[in-house]
Amino acid sequence: MEFSLQLSADYPEKSYGGDRVYADMLDQAVLGDQLGFDAVSVTEHHLINCLMMPAPLQFAVKIAAHTSRIKIMTSIVVLPLHDMRSYAGEVVVADIFTEGRLMLGVGRGAFAYEMERLGVPMEETQARFNESLDVLHALLTEEEVSWDGTYYQFEPLTIMPRPLRSIQMMMAVMNPEGIYHCTKRGFHIQTTPLSGNHQLLLDQVGGFKRAKQEMGDGGAHLTLTLSRVAHMAHSSAERQRKIEAAYRYYSRFDNVFTGPGIVDNGMVRELPRDQTVEELGESLLICTPQEMIDKLGPYAELGIDRVILNMNFGLEASETLDAIQCFAEEVMPHFTGRPIATEAAQ
Repeated sequence: MEFSLQLSADYPEKSYGGDRVYADMLDQAVLGDQLGFDAVSVTEHHLINCLMMPAPLQFAVKIAAHTSRIKIMTSIVVLPLHDMRSYAGEVVVADIFTEGRLMLGVGRGAFAYEMERLGVPMEETQARFNESLDVLHALLTEEEVSWDGTYYQFEPLTIMPRPLRSIQMMMAVMNPEGIYHCTKRGFHIQTTPLSGNHQLLLDQVGGFKRAKQEMGDGGAHLTLTLSRVAHMAHSSAERQRKIEAAYRYYSRFDNVFTGPGIVDNGMVRELPRDQTVEELGESLLICTPQEMIDKLGPYAELGIDRVILNMNFGLEASETLDAIQCFAEEVMPHFTGRPIATEAAQ
C-alpha cells in the first residue's frame, strides 16, 4: 500500500499570505518526494479560504520543478467549471511539464457556494460533468473531434499539442455502484468512507474489485485510493489538541459542503456541528505511530492501493512537516516494504 500527501491549502487568516500558504505546501511536496511517498495530491477550490487552490495544474507544474520522482495527482479538478476545448490543451501541457508524473483526478464539484457563484447550479453538475468527461476523453484520444450535445456544440477541431502518452485519469466517486461503473470505464478510483463508515468502505472496495475481476488483464493497472484526515500525535494531550483543530476545520468544511455556505469576504465561517469533538476524534487518523499502523492495517488487508493523508487542517506548518517525517520513518515502511530514503532520514 502506498501513500500520498494531500496538499490542501488552509488559509487561517488573510495576513498569513497566499505566498506563505503555497510555500508551506511546496515544502511538504519536496519532503514527501525525498521520503519516498508515492504521490502528492492537489485539489481545486475557488473563492474560499478552505482548500484554497484555484489553479491545480499550475501548482502541479511548480511541484514537478522542485521534485524528481513523486507522482502529482489532482484530487480533484472540477470539470464543470472549465471549457474542455481549452482545458484539454492545458492538461496536455501540464503532462509535458510534469514529465508524465501527472494523474488527472476529476469530479463534479461539491461546494454549492463556489459552483453557483461561478455559474454552475448544483442540480446541473452531474449532467455537466458527464458530458465534460466524454468531451475531454475524446479530445485527448482522438485527433479530429466535433460535438453536438447539451452543453457542448462545436465543429471539428484538434487539440494541440498532441498528448505524448496516455494521460492517467482518476475518478472521485463515493457510491459503490458508481465506483463499479467508473472502474469498468478504465478510470482509477479515489473515494472516502466519510466519518469512518466501515460498511460503506467495504461496499466501495467491493464495487472496485468486482469491476476489476470482470475486466481481467485490462483492469490490472487500475488503482483504488482512499482519502483520510490524518496526523501524528505522541501524547494524549497532543492528540486532543490536534483533534480540536480538526474539529474547527470541519466546522468550516461542513459549512460549504453540506451546510448553508456562509462565507465572509472569502473566509468560511465556523458553524456549530452535530458531531461532538470526541466522535470526530474516533473517526480520524490522529494518533501515535503504532496506533496508525493498527488503523491502516485493515485498509491494506482490503487491498487499498493508496491512502491520501490530509494533514492540513489548521496546525503550524512545522508540525505538519514533523508529522510527515514521523509517518515516513515509523509507519510507511510497514506497508510499502521499503526503508525510509537515506538522504531524507539524514
